[in-house]
Amino acid sequence: MGLTRDFKKTVQARVQADRCFREALLREGIDALLSGDVDTGKTVLRDYIKATVGFEKLGAATGSSPKSLIRMFGPTGNPQARNLFSVIRHLQRHARVSLHVTAQPR
Repeated sequence: MGLTRDFKKTVQARVQADRCFREALLREGIDALLSGDVDTGKTVLRDYIKATVGFEKLGAATGSSPKSLIRMFGPTGNPQARNLFSVIRHLQRHARVSLHVTAQPR
């Protein structure tokens, strides 16, 4: 089931108003990618990008076209590692956070 426009606007408003929520959303998107749930990770990061930096500014910062980035984070997108890590690096800088991977026993 797709998300309604009102829900997306609510998330965007919360991202802009609440730093902790914004950081948690970024972390959730990256965690989903790292755990192998690529579709969820791309969706969360796409929503995060729309609510924060935007695809135009992200494209300028990463040297990618905004249309390519939109496709990359779309339902059928298949981001290359180089492009994905470039985006993640910029999102961390923009959010002024530094995310680290740590191993946890199962």
